[in-house]
Amino acid sequence: MPEFEILFQSKKSEARLGRIHTPHGIVETPAFIFCGTKANVKGVTMSQVEEAGSQIVLANTYHLMLQPGSQLIRDAGGLHKFVGWNKPMFTDSGGFQVFSLGHSSVASEIKGARQIESKKTLLKITENGAQFKSYIDGKTVMLTPELSIKIQMDLGADIIVCFDECAPYHTSKLYTACAMERSKRWANRCLKTFKSQDDGKQMLLAVIQGGIYEDLREESVRFANENNFIGGSLGATRSQMYEVVEMIGKMLDRTRYVHLLGIGGIEDIFNGVKCGMDTFDCVSPTRIARHGVAIVKKKHLPDNKQKHLNLSKSIFEQDFSAISPDCDCYTCKNFSRAYIHHLIKAKEILAGTLISIHNIRTMNRLMEDIRAHLAKDTLEIAQKEWCV
Repeated sequence: MPEFEILFQSKKSEARLGRIHTPHGIVETPAFIFCGTKANVKGVTMSQVEEAGSQIVLANTYHLMLQPGSQLIRDAGGLHKFVGWNKPMFTDSGGFQVFSLGHSSVASEIKGARQIESKKTLLKITENGAQFKSYIDGKTVMLTPELSIKIQMDLGADIIVCFDECAPYHTSKLYTACAMERSKRWANRCLKTFKSQDDGKQMLLAVIQGGIYEDLREESVRFANENNFIGGSLGATRSQMYEVVEMIGKMLDRTRYVHLLGIGGIEDIFNGVKCGMDTFDCVSPTRIARHGVAIVKKKHLPDNKQKHLNLSKSIFEQDFSAISPDCDCYTCKNFSRAYIHHLIKAKEILAGTLISIHNIRTMNRLMEDIRAHLAKDTLEIAQKEWCV
């Protein structure tokens, strides 16, 4: 059975060092989980992900249930063998994707993502589950709590998540409460399905709901704390995220592992760590890389008005330095900003791969620095080095 242990607790905040023990290895926390949404971290190989110091990756239930199907992945020996990754893996429930397609603002609220115009595919929400149209072939699909857990157990990830209704924050308190209560009922069904098939190799996380409403969040936390879940997961809106994360961090059972869903901004990670969050996930490091954007410490930025380096800008045309002079990644050891700028202008897909490798390594370096400073209870020093 996967377990979580706390190694050190800060005296200045809720921040802590920990370890998640899984059948596929140990995850030192705080840690960042890289998103391999469709069974790959887009644009790079799993060997490159591992060489960049990654401990754990995430795959998405919603996408994998539609293509290629969890049965095929189970027949292949499970997700680890299918993707060629022998370290810990995390799968989400599919709920976020289902409901973000129904409520188009959910993704932008939670992840700060740009608004993407897309046809809404969510057909209806019932007590049984969520019915939607497949974006692949238009077929109607019903995703239930039981099916979400069965798919995740077929996939074989080390950490899996209960199916929940991810309501956008701007809905009424009445609807938010109804969604939270439905999520609690669904969580009980998830737990029942999980316990009926549990082989001791997976950890099941609950999801904390309740929107921006403190009493609803408190009720959702109480449910997670009192029931037989190994850990708690949290989703929050960006506009009020810090307030909500701090509130939830104080409410959750502090002996449990806590994951902050969909958060990848450096400032947001520091805030989450100080509130007691143990792991984070987001697609942003590789997504922005495919648009020519590199993550660096603030001392490598031209000015404090920018948070990242946009290597498509003409100022890098004759810049023969590495993306980060102090970075030990494959990209920084072998290529210059000028070369990558050239690849971007030439529309060569290698540009996205090279920047992705750098961004993955940089996020891992960030978490390594956080853990090193946290062990000395000097997290504020790391924050000054990394945050603009």
